[in-house]
Amino acid sequence: MTTTAAPRRPALEARSLYRFFRAGEEETLALRGVSLAVEVGEFVAVSGPSGSGKSTLLSCLAGLDDPDGGTVWVGGERICHRPEAVRATLRARRIGVLTQSGNLFEHLTVGANVRLAQGLSGRSARTAPQELLASVGLERRAGAHPSQLSGGEAARAGLAVALANDPVLLLADEPTGELDRATETGVVDLLVAAARRGVAVVVVSHSPRISAAADRLVRLADGQVIA
Repeated sequence: MTTTAAPRRPALEARSLYRFFRAGEEETLALRGVSLAVEVGEFVAVSGPSGSGKSTLLSCLAGLDDPDGGTVWVGGERICHRPEAVRATLRARRIGVLTQSGNLFEHLTVGANVRLAQGLSGRSARTAPQELLASVGLERRAGAHPSQLSGGEAARAGLAVALANDPVLLLADEPTGELDRATETGVVDLLVAAARRGVAVVVVSHSPRISAAADRLVRLADGQVIA
Protein backbone atom coordinates (compact mmCIF):
# COMPACT_ATOMS: atom_id res chain seq x y z
CA MET A 1 0.00 0.00 0.00
CA THR A 2 1.41 3.34 -1.00
CA THR A 3 0.60 6.62 0.65
CA THR A 4 0.62 9.99 -1.02
CA ALA A 5 2.25 12.80 0.92
CA ALA A 6 0.08 15.83 1.48
CA PRO A 7 1.12 18.74 -0.73
CA ARG A 8 3.32 21.26 1.02
CA ARG A 9 1.59 24.56 1.70
CA PRO A 10 3.29 27.81 0.71
CA ALA A 11 5.30 29.62 3.37
CA LEU A 12 2.83 32.50 3.01
CA GLU A 13 -0.74 32.20 1.79
CA ALA A 14 -3.10 35.19 1.73
CA ARG A 15 -6.57 34.81 0.27
CA SER A 16 -8.94 37.58 -0.79
CA LEU A 17 -7.76 40.25 1.62
CA TYR A 18 -9.97 43.31 2.10
CA ARG A 19 -9.17 46.28 4.31
CA PHE A 20 -11.07 49.54 4.58
CA PHE A 21 -10.67 52.64 6.71
CA ARG A 22 -13.31 55.18 7.72
CA ALA A 23 -12.81 58.87 8.46
CA GLY A 24 -16.17 60.43 9.22
CA GLU A 25 -18.41 59.54 6.32
CA GLU A 26 -15.50 58.82 4.01
CA GLU A 27 -14.51 55.20 3.42
CA THR A 28 -11.25 54.16 1.78
CA LEU A 29 -10.78 50.65 0.41
CA ALA A 30 -7.07 50.00 0.92
CA LEU A 31 -7.18 46.34 -0.17
CA ARG A 32 -9.73 44.87 -2.57
CA GLY A 33 -9.52 41.09 -2.65
CA VAL A 34 -5.73 40.72 -2.73
CA SER A 35 -4.43 37.13 -2.85
CA LEU A 36 -0.77 36.18 -2.64
CA ALA A 37 1.12 32.92 -2.16
CA VAL A 38 4.89 32.80 -1.60
CA GLU A 39 6.82 29.55 -1.61
CA VAL A 40 9.67 28.54 0.66
CA GLY A 41 12.85 30.25 -0.60
CA GLU A 42 11.01 32.56 -2.98
CA PHE A 43 11.86 36.28 -3.20
CA VAL A 44 8.85 38.43 -4.16
CA ALA A 45 8.97 42.19 -4.74
CA VAL A 46 5.77 44.22 -4.39
CA SER A 47 5.54 47.55 -6.20
CA GLY A 48 2.91 50.15 -6.96
CA PRO A 49 2.23 53.87 -6.69
CA SER A 50 1.73 55.65 -3.39
CA GLY A 51 -1.65 54.76 -1.93
CA SER A 52 -1.91 51.47 -3.82
CA GLY A 53 -2.13 49.41 -0.60
CA LYS A 54 1.43 48.09 -0.35
CA SER A 55 2.10 48.98 3.27
CA THR A 56 -1.40 47.93 4.32
CA LEU A 57 -0.84 44.57 2.67
CA LEU A 58 2.47 44.12 4.47
CA SER A 59 0.87 44.97 7.83
CA CYS A 60 -1.87 42.39 7.26
CA LEU A 61 0.66 39.73 6.23
CA ALA A 62 2.68 40.42 9.39
CA GLY A 63 -0.34 40.27 11.67
CA LEU A 64 0.25 43.89 12.68
CA ASP A 65 -3.16 44.73 11.25
CA ASP A 66 -6.20 42.52 10.79
CA PRO A 67 -7.92 42.42 7.38
CA ASP A 68 -11.66 43.10 7.28
CA GLY A 69 -12.05 40.11 5.00
CA GLY A 70 -9.87 37.23 3.89
CA THR A 71 -7.30 35.06 5.64
CA VAL A 72 -3.52 34.92 6.06
CA TRP A 73 -1.53 31.76 6.83
CA VAL A 74 2.19 31.73 7.63
CA GLY A 75 3.93 28.39 7.77
CA GLY A 76 0.54 26.69 7.53
CA GLU A 77 -0.87 28.50 10.59
CA ARG A 78 -3.53 31.20 10.50
CA ILE A 79 -2.29 34.52 11.84
CA CYS A 80 -5.27 36.80 11.21
CA HIS A 81 -8.56 37.13 13.15
CA ARG A 82 -6.90 35.98 16.35
CA PRO A 83 -6.14 37.82 19.62
CA GLU A 84 -3.20 40.22 19.46
CA ALA A 85 -1.25 38.16 22.00
CA VAL A 86 -1.50 35.11 19.73
CA ARG A 87 -0.53 37.13 16.65
CA ALA A 88 2.45 38.61 18.49
CA THR A 89 3.71 35.16 19.48
CA LEU A 90 3.34 33.82 15.95
CA ARG A 91 5.05 36.92 14.58
CA ALA A 92 8.00 36.54 16.98
CA ARG A 93 8.47 32.89 16.05
CA ARG A 94 7.66 32.79 12.34
CA ILE A 95 7.98 36.27 10.82
CA GLY A 96 10.83 38.75 10.52
CA VAL A 97 9.66 42.32 9.95
CA LEU A 98 11.74 45.27 8.75
CA THR A 99 9.71 48.49 8.42
CA GLN A 100 10.55 51.90 7.00
CA SER A 101 10.94 53.31 10.51
CA GLY A 102 13.37 50.53 11.41
CA ASN A 103 13.15 47.81 14.04
CA LEU A 104 16.01 48.80 16.35
CA PHE A 105 15.65 50.15 19.89
CA GLU A 106 17.89 53.21 20.15
CA HIS A 107 18.84 52.63 23.80
CA LEU A 108 20.13 49.11 23.10
CA THR A 109 23.30 48.03 21.33
CA VAL A 110 23.07 46.09 18.08
CA GLY A 111 23.86 42.85 19.87
CA ALA A 112 21.28 43.55 22.58
CA ASN A 113 18.64 44.25 19.91
CA VAL A 114 19.27 40.81 18.40
CA ARG A 115 19.19 39.10 21.81
CA LEU A 116 15.92 40.86 22.69
CA ALA A 117 14.30 39.70 19.45
CA GLN A 118 15.41 36.14 20.16
CA GLY A 119 14.12 36.31 23.73
CA LEU A 120 10.66 37.41 22.57
CA SER A 121 10.19 34.16 20.67
CA GLY A 122 10.08 32.17 23.89
CA ARG A 123 12.34 29.44 22.55
CA SER A 124 16.05 28.77 22.22
CA ALA A 125 17.68 30.53 19.28
CA ARG A 126 19.25 28.31 16.67
CA THR A 127 21.75 30.99 15.62
CA ALA A 128 23.99 32.79 18.12
CA PRO A 129 23.77 36.62 17.98
CA GLN A 130 27.44 36.99 17.04
CA GLU A 131 27.08 34.46 14.23
CA LEU A 132 23.98 36.26 12.95
CA LEU A 133 25.75 39.64 12.99
CA ALA A 134 28.71 38.09 11.19
CA SER A 135 26.35 36.90 8.44
CA VAL A 136 25.43 40.54 7.71
CA GLY A 137 28.97 41.86 8.14
CA LEU A 138 28.45 43.49 11.55
CA GLU A 139 30.41 41.19 13.86
CA ARG A 140 32.55 44.16 14.97
CA ARG A 141 29.57 46.45 15.61
CA ALA A 142 27.71 44.37 18.21
CA GLY A 143 28.50 46.93 20.92
CA ALA A 144 27.43 49.97 18.89
CA HIS A 145 24.13 51.79 19.38
CA PRO A 146 21.88 52.52 16.36
CA SER A 147 22.81 56.21 16.43
CA GLN A 148 26.44 55.22 15.84
CA LEU A 149 25.67 53.24 12.67
CA SER A 150 25.83 54.39 9.07
CA GLY A 151 22.72 54.03 6.94
CA GLY A 152 23.97 50.79 5.45
CA GLU A 153 24.96 49.40 8.84
CA ALA A 154 21.54 50.28 10.28
CA ALA A 155 19.81 48.49 7.40
CA ARG A 156 21.96 45.40 7.94
CA ALA A 157 21.42 45.50 11.71
CA GLY A 158 17.67 45.73 11.15
CA LEU A 159 17.88 42.74 8.84
CA ALA A 160 19.80 40.79 11.50
CA VAL A 161 17.01 41.51 14.00
CA ALA A 162 14.38 40.45 11.44
CA LEU A 163 16.24 37.17 10.89
CA ALA A 164 16.99 36.59 14.60
CA ASN A 165 14.56 33.69 15.02
CA ASP A 166 15.10 31.89 11.70
CA PRO A 167 11.71 33.03 10.39
CA VAL A 168 9.61 31.26 7.82
CA LEU A 169 8.78 34.64 6.29
CA LEU A 170 10.72 37.91 6.00
CA LEU A 171 8.71 41.07 5.29
CA ALA A 172 10.47 44.35 4.48
CA ASP A 173 9.05 47.78 3.65
CA GLU A 174 11.42 49.93 1.53
CA PRO A 175 14.56 48.54 3.23
CA THR A 176 16.91 50.36 0.84
CA GLY A 177 14.92 53.56 0.31
CA GLU A 178 17.56 55.88 1.84
CA LEU A 179 20.72 54.05 0.81
CA ASP A 180 23.26 54.89 -1.89
CA ARG A 181 23.67 52.51 -4.81
CA ALA A 182 26.68 50.61 -3.49
CA THR A 183 25.16 50.11 -0.03
CA GLU A 184 21.81 49.12 -1.55
CA THR A 185 23.51 46.39 -3.57
CA GLY A 186 24.93 44.87 -0.39
CA VAL A 187 21.53 44.82 1.32
CA VAL A 188 19.86 43.31 -1.75
CA ASP A 189 22.51 40.57 -1.78
CA LEU A 190 21.64 39.77 1.84
CA LEU A 191 17.93 39.52 0.99
CA VAL A 192 18.74 37.15 -1.86
CA ALA A 193 20.96 35.10 0.44
CA ALA A 194 18.10 34.79 2.97
CA ALA A 195 15.82 33.46 0.23
CA ARG A 196 18.46 30.99 -0.90
CA ARG A 197 18.59 29.65 2.67
CA GLY A 198 14.86 28.89 2.44
CA VAL A 199 13.23 32.03 3.86
CA ALA A 200 10.21 33.33 1.96
CA VAL A 201 11.03 37.01 1.31
CA VAL A 202 8.48 39.71 0.48
CA VAL A 203 9.80 43.23 -0.06
CA VAL A 204 7.73 46.34 -0.76
CA SER A 205 9.95 48.65 -2.77
CA HIS A 206 10.22 51.06 -5.68
CA SER A 207 13.84 50.02 -6.24
CA PRO A 208 14.68 48.65 -9.70
CA ARG A 209 17.51 46.65 -8.08
CA ILE A 210 15.13 44.83 -5.78
CA SER A 211 12.72 44.16 -8.64
CA ALA A 212 15.57 42.79 -10.74
CA ALA A 213 16.83 40.54 -7.92
CA ALA A 214 13.40 39.14 -7.06
CA ASP A 215 12.08 35.86 -8.43
CA ARG A 216 8.72 37.50 -9.04
CA LEU A 217 7.24 41.00 -9.15
CA VAL A 218 3.71 41.72 -7.90
CA ARG A 219 2.17 45.08 -8.82
CA LEU A 220 -0.61 46.76 -6.87
CA ALA A 221 -2.90 49.58 -7.94
CA ASP A 222 -5.95 50.87 -6.07
CA GLY A 223 -5.71 48.00 -3.61
CA GLN A 224 -5.72 45.26 -6.25
CA VAL A 225 -3.11 43.02 -7.84
CA ILE A 226 -2.70 44.05 -11.47
CA ALA A 227 0.26 41.82 -12.44
